Amino acid sequence: MFIPTTMKEVKEQGWDSLDVILVTGDAYIDSPFTGIAVIGKVLLDKGYRVGIISQPETGSDKDITRLGRPSLFWGISGGAIDSMVANYTASRKRRQRDDYTPGGVNDRRPDRAVIAYTNLVKRYFKSSVPVVIGGIEASLRRISHYDFWSNKIRRSVLFDAKADYLVFGMGEKAVVALADKLKQHRDVTDINGIGYISSKKITPSVELPSFEEVSADKQKFTESFNLFYENNDAVTAQRIIQKHGNRYLVLNPVPHPLSTEELDYVYGLGFERAVHPYDQKKGPVKALITIQASIPAHRGCYGQCNFCAISVHEGTTVTWRSEESILKEAASLSAMKGFKGIIHDIGGPTANMYGFECKKKLAKGICRDKRCLFPDVCKNLKPDHSSQISLLEKLTKIEGIKKVFIGSGIRHDMIFNDKKNGLKYLSRIVANHVSGQMKLAPEHCRKRVLRLMGKPGTTSLLAFRNIFYTLSKKIGKDQFLTYYLIAAHPGCTRSDMNRLKQFTREELKINPRQVQIFTPTPSTYSTLMYYTEKDPFTGEGVFVEKSLKARERQKKILI
Repeated sequence: MFIPTTMKEVKEQGWDSLDVILVTGDAYIDSPFTGIAVIGKVLLDKGYRVGIISQPETGSDKDITRLGRPSLFWGISGGAIDSMVANYTASRKRRQRDDYTPGGVNDRRPDRAVIAYTNLVKRYFKSSVPVVIGGIEASLRRISHYDFWSNKIRRSVLFDAKADYLVFGMGEKAVVALADKLKQHRDVTDINGIGYISSKKITPSVELPSFEEVSADKQKFTESFNLFYENNDAVTAQRIIQKHGNRYLVLNPVPHPLSTEELDYVYGLGFERAVHPYDQKKGPVKALITIQASIPAHRGCYGQCNFCAISVHEGTTVTWRSEESILKEAASLSAMKGFKGIIHDIGGPTANMYGFECKKKLAKGICRDKRCLFPDVCKNLKPDHSSQISLLEKLTKIEGIKKVFIGSGIRHDMIFNDKKNGLKYLSRIVANHVSGQMKLAPEHCRKRVLRLMGKPGTTSLLAFRNIFYTLSKKIGKDQFLTYYLIAAHPGCTRSDMNRLKQFTREELKINPRQVQIFTPTPSTYSTLMYYTEKDPFTGEGVFVEKSLKARERQKKILI
């Protein structure tokens, strides 16, 4: 079923009112890939009456009041993408299109949507129940952070939004615990995965330099971010506090990621895999095309690329669904009206991280002195692609499924570190699971830039390229590799881009199309480098191209 979006639907459920109203910056797509739908379905299954308001008008009460007042809390999300990323390019130009808005015209999502929607609720429900902010926009802005669009350090979004609580990361556990305790009129400040504001210092905790300190001193900002990043592992994380004026931001420890059994439960709740009719009548939603016939297999990423926020939001520990759960969802998908027999993707943040993790990390937490994949694949990780090989074999045998493609990116370096099954996996992918092209994300070719990105060198990339084309030729398939590349990352000069152009032309034999200008999004090490113009790991100065025109010129070198 769809979660109600109108009072008519609420009445049809036999409800007089709602316990929780969720507000989102996207159209309401009832899909396992959309956080608002997942949170809503989990709360529904726990017995709570839930409604969703998507993309409400911020200039009137037309939308925000249509479901009335919830009895427990408002849950506010900017949507699947940070609203500033959704609304502006890396050159700070207004985007005209929005894949998550009906009709595709970018005219429904406000800037800083979490703040805008919280203000909207408080304007029309002055003595309302608590306002809880969450989703990726709130999660990545949960401490004092550098904001590229205003070019300044901003307070935690909890202060700027004037919300009551902040749920960070993948919030299923925290949201249910919050709803339970609010219903029972109990204190909620001990729930892992939530943030709140306190008038007093909470101990024990790790105290970050204050908002005032990080605003005035880039070294303090670096110190703050390092402490924050170090406390993002569920096994070792401590409570974090950060003073803002005469009050304290309090972030409780990171909750443990969902287990296989818990992921199976969440993804087994049943999703319509469609846009709610209330939004659908306004026009088609492009994002649905990608996710409608795809299946999420796992969460988290141990890649820890410095420009990527997954480590801070989803976590660096990979957890995965059981084979049985995924096969059951695939069978359900094959019976869906309009299904054409093609599953577009089975994956997570990185396709080939399914089914294995570092046992040491699971027991003792992530290492602070080294990373899982950089500069080389850690010997303790032991990549093993056998689980995904087995899963793909069984998926292709389900009646009604003609093809299963891998649409998520692949870490080519891990394939070569799986001596037993790596090449077997690659052979299977090339033969059966490539939709004409496969995506890789080398990002650059220069060692200095790659080190600042936290990405591997080009040796494994070129080896992968050679094997991919050899295997494709052997089976008579005309298939291609596409490469994601980044311009103007901290440390990257025009000379580096010219060398990258030479590399793509002479080594990869391509004219690049998938090139993006680095966007400094909150809560990444690359953004820290952009702001401070220093390597946070060595303290050395780093060249940073900050001129918008020069950043665009770097991109134009490649395309």
